[in-house]
Amino acid sequence: MLKRGLFVGRFQPFHNGHLEAVRYILERVEELILVVGSAQHSHEIMNPFTAGERVSMVQLALKDTKIDPARYLIVPVPDVAMHSTWFSELQAYVPSFDAVFSNEPLTRRLVKEAGCRVEYVPLFRREIYWATEIRKRMLSGGDWTELVPKSVADFIKSRDGVKRIVELEQRDIMNHG
Repeated sequence: MLKRGLFVGRFQPFHNGHLEAVRYILERVEELILVVGSAQHSHEIMNPFTAGERVSMVQLALKDTKIDPARYLIVPVPDVAMHSTWFSELQAYVPSFDAVFSNEPLTRRLVKEAGCRVEYVPLFRREIYWATEIRKRMLSGGDWTELVPKSVADFIKSRDGVKRIVELEQRDIMNHG
């Protein structure tokens, strides 16, 4: 078992696929760093939630599933303008780690080029556990709550998140329509 692993996601929103990935990784590491990526982005159709809201979603979901808080850290990290410096910038935000868990091709390449171990994470029902699908359902009035942990659905509702996404879509249509 590895001492510490790292998992990067935008978590826009945190969904059941993310939760399954966290469970999978925690079977392989003693401690997990969850990086809330693109931390500087919010109130955009692809990034509707703030870093703080996303941290809260992750915390709520992991608490509800009784994952020991001593086994994970949640760290918001902003994007870096140059891919060549991404890994060293990431390292400045988080404690040391033994491996990065990612399926994203660019992330995998940058981690490998930095000489760090990178591991795949199985995709859990990717056809529906996908933040784009969740936001699409929110926009169309479809059932999105089945795709996220209940605590995340409740949190999004408490923030009027669906209305936010609808308004962001309307703004995009007005600006680019």
